[in-house]
Amino acid sequence: MWYDIKDNYIIFSIKALPNSSKNIICEIFNDMLKVKLKAPAVDNAANKELIKFFSKEFKIAKSNIELIAGYTSKKKRLKLPLNDKITDFIQMHTKL
Repeated sequence: MWYDIKDNYIIFSIKALPNSSKNIICEIFNDMLKVKLKAPAVDNAANKELIKFFSKEFKIAKSNIELIAGYTSKKKRLKLPLNDKITDFIQMHTKL
């Protein structure tokens, strides 16, 4: 599953694609949320860009978003507090 909900937070499984032309959530592929990022994969720039992007996308403070796995990998796990925007996003992208 590309996400895991526990209590009041969600953990997304993400495949980050750095050095893209824009920040965008592309698709769900191989049980991962594919995310293109403008930042390069050097000096933690892509990780910072991912947190900044999800902060804006889901209206969550950057300080409340935590990268819990995948610091040096394209496969990452991102922990966010659950809110209505995330719930709506999941409902739109979950196969029924």
